Order: sequence, then C-alpha cells, then structure tokens
Amino acid sequence: MIHMFQPSVGAEELEAVGKVFDSNWLGYGQQTKAFEKDFAEHLGVPPETLLFVNSATSGLGLAMELLNLGPGDDVVLPAVSFVSNASTVAATGARPVFCDVDSRTLNPSVADIAAVLTPQTKAVTVLHYGGLPGDVIAIAALCRERGITLIEDAACSVASTVNGRACGTFGDIGIWSFDSRKIITTGDGGMIYVRDAELARRAHRLAYHGMEDRGAFAAAAKEPRRWWDQQIHEIGRRLIGNDVTAAMGRVQLRRLPDFVKRRGAVMAEYDWLLADATGIQRPPRPPAGHVSTNYFYWVQLDPEIRDEVAEDLLRRGIYTTFRYPPLHRVPLYGSDADLPGTDAAAASTLLLPLHQALTDTEVQRVARELLAAVDARTHRRAA
Repeated sequence: MIHMFQPSVGAEELEAVGKVFDSNWLGYGQQTKAFEKDFAEHLGVPPETLLFVNSATSGLGLAMELLNLGPGDDVVLPAVSFVSNASTVAATGARPVFCDVDSRTLNPSVADIAAVLTPQTKAVTVLHYGGLPGDVIAIAALCRERGITLIEDAACSVASTVNGRACGTFGDIGIWSFDSRKIITTGDGGMIYVRDAELARRAHRLAYHGMEDRGAFAAAAKEPRRWWDQQIHEIGRRLIGNDVTAAMGRVQLRRLPDFVKRRGAVMAEYDWLLADATGIQRPPRPPAGHVSTNYFYWVQLDPEIRDEVAEDLLRRGIYTTFRYPPLHRVPLYGSDADLPGTDAAAASTLLLPLHQALTDTEVQRVARELLAAVDARTHRRAA
C-alpha cells in the first residue's frame, strides 16, 4: 500500500531519545525548553511566547480558555477544517459559525469571513489548507479593525510563509501539530504561540494546573524556603509536552528543510505527470510571496466519478482521501449554512499520497493509476 502520510524517523531520533533516558528526566525539562527555543528561532518570535503541548487539539482548547469563551460568543471558522477547530469552540458553550472557502484553494477569503461576522463574534480561526497560505494578511487586518482575535491553525503549515513571515504568527494565537502524520513528528504533540506576553504567561500556567512553577526545582530557584508551596489562582489542566517527545522534535526540526524540499519535488513530479490529463485539475500554485509547506497534493475530478476513482485506487494499493469533511454538514452542529464553494470542493477533491519518503517510482505509479482510473470511469459514464 502506498500511504497518504508516512513519518521519517530513524537513528538520529532514537539517539536523541536515548540521551533523555540516560538523563533520568523524562518530563518537561531542558529538552522541552530547547525545542521551544529552536521553534521560536524557526518562526522568528520570542521563545517565551511559545509552549510545547501534548497535541495541537490541546493547543486549540487552551486558546479558547485564554479567550474566556462561553455562551453568547461566536467563533468564525472555515467549514473545511479539522473537527477539533469546532469542537473546542463548542465545548466552551460558544457557537462555531462556518464560513465558505474558495473551491480551488480550499482557503477562505477575507470576504468569506466578513460575510458571516456577527456582533457576537469574539474570534476567527483560519486554516492554511494543506500548507498553502491563505489570505492571512487581509484577514488579520480585518480582525484588528473589528477588535476580533485571530487564531491560525497552522497544523499543516510548519514551513509556510507569506512575504518571509511564518504562517501562524500573523494572528494573536497560532497552533502547529506534530502528530504521527505531520511533516515533522513527535509522535503526538503541538506548539502554541501567544503574541501577547501576559496572555502567554497565563497559557503556561493553565497548561500546568494553574501553577506558576513546574516542579520543586523551578520553585526553589525563586524561593529557598518552603519551595513546595504554590500560589494557584485559577483552574488549569495538564497539557504540557515532555523531554522524550521534544528530543524527537528537535531532530525533526533540523531535518525539516530537506523534508520540504523532497515534498516539493514530489509535487513537481505529479504536476509534470498530470499536466496534459483530461478531467484532472491540479492544485493551484502559491501566489507571489507565498511559500507552501507542501503538506497536501490534491486533484479535483468530476464529482460523478471522484468516489469511484478513489475506490479503484484503493483496490490497486494506493490510499487517497479527502480532508476535511465539511463541518457544516456534520449532524452535531446542525448548520443550515449555504456554502457553495465548500460543497463544490468537498464533492470533487481527492488528496494523493504525499510524503518525503515517496520514491519516484511510487509517484509515477500513483499518477499512472490515477490516469487509468479516471479514463476508465469517464468512458464508462459516457457509454
């Protein structure tokens, strides 16, 4: 089976984890702090504004806590989003409000977001689909003008930039994912960026039970007597990462440029192999100044044959998918939103395998089998 996603981990990651084992300190410690510092340098932000957490979903939930969301508040987000973008909003009692996306880029425009803002809108969440940066500069300007918090779900955009600035840092809060399917992985894990310094300090407290300090050593450095006492003023949870996974993350981050370069080569090969194909639309290229992480490669087919083509490819040992099923169609949310761009994208889009371990032979096989399946299904429909 040629898989959609596949991590690239090996001896270097094992060695890093082994050193953590040898240190006898596995929790939040020096490796975690170093990973936060490394990632801050990668993004170009102060390290104190970052926190390594146990998942991107935990980061999203923490973002909602920082905003003190509750009943009567609205949060706008594209319907093409991972479910945790909506569920972390709904869990607070606030209302997810779904906006449309462009049917080709699967990203919302500033007009799509503006169309659904309400007087109760407290935040907007944007997703850079498949690592392709959206219209984040204009969206950030709109949010500042309206006094609305902007959250960037940069889970798939670890190397995406606009005019040299990292995606995830245009808004007030950014979140990245390092789960097992992401370009760089810590097994599970995520990073949250909080622009405001005081709010960032609160994020650190909430992520560790509301405590100011993470353990006796940190407390003793401040107070040599009764360091075990804690000043706790609000309820928190345990969301922090640890040195075992952070050690993996530091190695993966160093390897990121090579990963992105290889994925770019795979995308270019797909583009070339599918250039003259009838009935297959290739993904749009980033506009000037926009750099993609190359997380998804999607094609768009006649909706009448899209599902059949996916089934044919699966039988031939090639896994494809569509991410993410539109949330306005999920029964849980009971939305009656009319989102034509979202519906058109969901009916026609198919993601092809894309990861840095794909060989040229595998890429060629995927393209060959896709062309054959589309041709067979198109002729069968016409017959």
